[in-house]
Amino acid sequence: MASRQSAIYGISPYQTSHRYETEATSYVGQMASQGFQSFCCTIRAMEREVRYCTTEDGVRIAYCVEGEGPPVLAVPGMWESFSLEHLIPEAAPFSRALGDGLTVIRYDARGSGLSQRVVDDVSLDGVVRDVEAVLLATGLFPASIWASLHGTPVAMAYAARHPERVNRLVLFQPYARTAAFLTPEAWQAFADFCRHNWQNASHALADGGAGPEHRDVVFKVAQLLRESQTGAELAQKIEQWAGFDLREEMRTIGCPVLVFDRVRDPVRDLRGQEVAAVIPAARFVPLTNPGGYGYFIGDSEAILDAIDTFLDEDPVTRRRPTTDKATPSASRAFRAVLFTDLVGHSEMMSRLGDDRGRAVLREHETITRNTLRQHGGTEVKTMGDGFMASFGSVTKALECAIALQRAFAEREGEPLSVRVGLNAGEPIEEGGDLFGATVILASRIAAKADGGEILVADTVRGLCSGKGFLFADRGEFVAKGFEEPVRVYEVRWRD
Repeated sequence: MASRQSAIYGISPYQTSHRYETEATSYVGQMASQGFQSFCCTIRAMEREVRYCTTEDGVRIAYCVEGEGPPVLAVPGMWESFSLEHLIPEAAPFSRALGDGLTVIRYDARGSGLSQRVVDDVSLDGVVRDVEAVLLATGLFPASIWASLHGTPVAMAYAARHPERVNRLVLFQPYARTAAFLTPEAWQAFADFCRHNWQNASHALADGGAGPEHRDVVFKVAQLLRESQTGAELAQKIEQWAGFDLREEMRTIGCPVLVFDRVRDPVRDLRGQEVAAVIPAARFVPLTNPGGYGYFIGDSEAILDAIDTFLDEDPVTRRRPTTDKATPSASRAFRAVLFTDLVGHSEMMSRLGDDRGRAVLREHETITRNTLRQHGGTEVKTMGDGFMASFGSVTKALECAIALQRAFAEREGEPLSVRVGLNAGEPIEEGGDLFGATVILASRIAAKADGGEILVADTVRGLCSGKGFLFADRGEFVAKGFEEPVRVYEVRWRD
């Protein structure tokens, strides 16, 4: 019986090393070049069985099948790889729930991950052939299809061209044409960026308009991008994808379609609404949580609930009941949430170079961690140039913030200018991470501070009143994602 432990991402992690991936894809390329088109090799690693099939144009595609229930195909974007899912553990709770009671089919697109990496045709049409090969190899069709962002054009094109093999479509932040993002000249410029500066380009791709509270996840997504393929390989895909327009084909999609998009996404600007308006049997679900990142942080439960309802409408796609359904555990307790941010981090790294810059960052990390430990703080996560921490006591959190600023001020050598923001409330605690409005506001307050400053919410000032701290009213500001103005106070920590 399937369970949420055998789901779409993050379960039974196939911890593939770069060396193993290189050897596997080299082997696949050799097999394809030798013409063994009907050969389906199988590689066992830990608890996941990875198989290979061949597309009609001779490209070897890695795939796996997990769980029990109606089949759902997870279409990857241009750069994803199921073998690297362990790099983003934050996605695991969503993925477990999404795969519960289903047979999930996953694969790596041509030119990435464990699939054949050196491929001439990585166009949209070429990637659609990957879907056909995987479904034919598994025999699990008609199937529902789940896709997000850059996987959505592939899913829609396949549904339009092979309606007999698709039951339902679920699309997160879809788009129908490359012109909805960038001009042809901008697409080419970004392809050149990937080809010549893959480190920075991967971070730009991963960012996607994410706020400062998601920077640690952005770093992990960027790492996944770099490990799934080279910058040159992605540049080739960008160049071959530029210019497609699926709006006419989308009008022929006959299956039910569920579309999600964020109403406050500054980067994508509701392109999902354009998609839903064109597909005849589409439904549109606007997401309003300003703290969301991707489909797995912010409003994941609302997305999952809508998907459950959508699939359960039809007995053919309805999830198979499981005996040990595990929902993502979440608890609430009072916490003071502290964010730090190293001002001018990028400029410092550029000026000092990687080796010297990293040495300074290590010192910054050591000071922060030691100070947190001394004041009873819990490090929730690090974002490379900053930290998120929690405290059971607001007083301890404020004492820690002051101690941090004094430690950085007294330190000799390369100056470190750090801003600190504090808020208090009952955030959602899940999987060792904290979420919710309390956390988002703490991050917004930190971003409002200057280097060397500590800014706190009015809640923190009130709880610490009469305890010897000095506060200066800095007035109100409207924090992104909050309707009401927020009053903040500066903590006077210098003697």
